[in-house]
Amino acid sequence: MSNIFDKIAEDRIQEALRNGEFDNLPSQGKPINLDYWASLPAGIRAGYMLLKNAGFLPEEVQLLKDMEKLREQMANCPDQEERLAMQRKLQETQLKYNLINEYKKQKK
Repeated sequence: MSNIFDKIAEDRIQEALRNGEFDNLPSQGKPINLDYWASLPAGIRAGYMLLKNAGFLPEEVQLLKDMEKLREQMANCPDQEERLAMQRKLQETQLKYNLINEYKKQKK
C-alpha cells in the first residue's frame, strides 16, 4: 500500500519540479517542529497533514503557531506596555488551547 503512496508522492514532486514550483525556495528555512505532530496517532496525523496541505489547520495547531509568534514578538518588543498586552494575549491563547485539549480528553 505504501508503494502506491510513494509513487503518487514522487509523481507530484516531479510534476512540481517540471512546473518550477521549487525554483524560488530559500536556501535555508526554519526547522520544522515535529514535537506536536509526533505525539498524535498516525491516523490523526495523516488527516491533519492533508488538511494542512489544503490550507486548513486544526484550531489547536493554529493556537500553537499564534503562541509561538506572540513569544517571538514579546522577546523583540522594547515597549513594556506592549509586552504586557502581548503577555495577556498569550495567556488567553494558552487558556483556549488548554480548554480545547481538555475537552478532547473528556470526549475520549
